[in-house]
This record gives sequence, structure tokens and C-alpha cells, in this order.
Amino acid sequence: MEQARQRREVRVRHLRTLAVIAVGGALGSCARYAAGSLWPTDKTAFPWTTLGVNAVGCLIIGVFLVVITEVFTAHPLLRPFFGTGVLGGFTTFSTYCVDIERLVRADRAGAALAYLAVTVVVALAAAKIGMVATRRILVTRGP
Repeated sequence: MEQARQRREVRVRHLRTLAVIAVGGALGSCARYAAGSLWPTDKTAFPWTTLGVNAVGCLIIGVFLVVITEVFTAHPLLRPFFGTGVLGGFTTFSTYCVDIERLVRADRAGAALAYLAVTVVVALAAAKIGMVATRRILVTRGP
């Protein structure tokens, strides 16, 4: 009897987590769509908007992870909602792959290769900058 109750509680927790991820993902995807609508990129042009969205999303996740792990105790559903859902929906590494394919099909292999490398470097750098800046601003340093 006790095991059945525990299994139900685990299922309910999992469903709550999936629900907040889905809601966050919908919000993040809408924000990404809005960015693409505000700054559209021609199919054969360098995808600056996607690069910018991914950089901003990675910067925010760097800030967010420091805040919820080193500064404040966060509600257990905040990380899946905002980190996985909102930022997962906002950043668009699937579009990144499609953009690379489009550039290659448009005979712009050099631009595709540059975009492939630059996105990874910019995304990692943005996350690191977000983490370092947040620690310097918010986390108390020892003597």
C-alpha cells in the first residue's frame, strides 16, 4: 500500500515537472519567434538573429544557474521551468542546424562552417561571461 502511494507521488512530481517545462518552453519559443519576426534573416544570409538569440540565452543561463545554485534557494520547479523550459525554448540549436544546412545548399559552405564554429564559441563564452559576472556582482567573496 505504501509503495503504491509513493509511486503515485513520484508520478505526480514528474507530471508537474513536465507541465512546467512545457509551459516554459512555450513561452521561450514565443520569445524566439518574436525575435525572428523583429529581425528576419534571408534564407541565404548569415543567420545573425539565431546567433544572437543563442548568445543571449546562454548568457542568461549562466546568470540563472549561478543565482539559483550559489545565491538563492530556488523552488524545485524553477529550474525546469526557466532553465529547461523557457531558455530551452528560447535558444534554438535545432534552427542552428537547419541554418547550416540552408547555407550549404545555397553554396555558402564557408559561411556555414564559420557559423558552425562561431555559434559554439559564442554560446560557451556567453555562458561563462554570465557566470563570472554574476559571481562578481552577487556572490560574496572570501578574504
